Amino acid sequence: MLKAVILIGGPQKGTRFRPLSFEVPKPLFPVAGVPMVQHHIEACTKVPNMKEILLIGFYQPNEALTKFLVAAQQEFRVPIRYLQEYAALGTGGGIYHFRDQILSGSPDSFFVLNADVCSEFPLQEMLAFQKNHGGTQSFIMLGTTANRTQSLNYGCIVANSDTQEVLHYVEKPETFVGDIINCGIYLFTPAIFQYIGEVFQRNQQDVQLEENSNGWQRAEVIRLEQDIFTALAGHGSLYVYKTDGFWSQIKSAGSAIYASRLYLNSYSRSHPERLIENHAGGPTIRGSVYIHPTAIVDPSAVLGPNVSIGKGVTVGAGVRVRESIILHGATLQDHSCVLNSIVGWESTIGRWARVEGTPSDPNPNDPYAKMDSETLFRDGKLTPSITILGCNVSIPAEVVILNSIVLPHKDLGRSYKNQIIL
Repeated sequence: MLKAVILIGGPQKGTRFRPLSFEVPKPLFPVAGVPMVQHHIEACTKVPNMKEILLIGFYQPNEALTKFLVAAQQEFRVPIRYLQEYAALGTGGGIYHFRDQILSGSPDSFFVLNADVCSEFPLQEMLAFQKNHGGTQSFIMLGTTANRTQSLNYGCIVANSDTQEVLHYVEKPETFVGDIINCGIYLFTPAIFQYIGEVFQRNQQDVQLEENSNGWQRAEVIRLEQDIFTALAGHGSLYVYKTDGFWSQIKSAGSAIYASRLYLNSYSRSHPERLIENHAGGPTIRGSVYIHPTAIVDPSAVLGPNVSIGKGVTVGAGVRVRESIILHGATLQDHSCVLNSIVGWESTIGRWARVEGTPSDPNPNDPYAKMDSETLFRDGKLTPSITILGCNVSIPAEVVILNSIVLPHKDLGRSYKNQIIL
């Protein structure tokens, strides 16, 4: 029997995702037409013998999350529960804190997935790999190849090329260690809790030695990457399964558009029903496009590639949209143009207006390139990136909004370029 744990983090994370994370917890942000974490849940439910999926994080249980979980349980017919941490406990602290819930029913193994990645999730392949590499005694991490310079932004894995045993693990190294990086997707057996428990005990002793430290929190915070994997590497129990499938982090809004493209392109195999085809009397579709059934799109509009149109969106005559996510209830008036942007809930873009950003995609000529972790500012200037409109933003007719971030509930009166509009 198997279980899965999805680590969804909490409200003080996702700051790079503002202003979008003001409206909805980041794991529920729609990527390629469905909430980000639904891609994880779908992948887990395809694994035979999956008995339960647990989400762990420290969001207050809110209406959006509860509604999503109820709907997902009905759709996928697997128990899905949310376990709320009382504080941010780190990637290992959360699963250790809820170890009784994870172990109830005695699962043989359980997956742990970070919510802020997009992937093909080769979970069944990881299970088969585990059987051939140490079985019940082994822990598997998913790895992928990155280029040399970008590998420094991730957890780096050095493995035995014959056995795939992890010999060495370094989180965000100073210098080049290896080009296999940690994808944030793991397959553990219950034995992992023994190792996490040892770190917890050590932390507690350290806290007792420093009596005046603010005790409880320090011992409870455990990071899988730095505290567990670094120690396990080279001891014969940690292995890496390397995937050639797509994978990317979703740390910022710019990376959400890239992740949306990866998922939309994979839908032709996994969910052809989610893609819109060209048909007589419909809009012109280029490449992979998702349109929610409730959206109203004028037949003279041209959409794609990589466009996702949410619930109740209205797209007027002659509108052009590409490489963008249009969130529910937004209105794109006639002849407006939206490129490399995210248009927030219930926002309106006036006639003949142009909303455009600069894509922050990985280098298309490098098969191993990943998303760079974007910084908002470079040399005191806003880095050109995708344009984001928060919810209820109103853009007047005939203006141009370029490489800007607009916070919610703004009525703009003129054009803007390279600005954060507060």
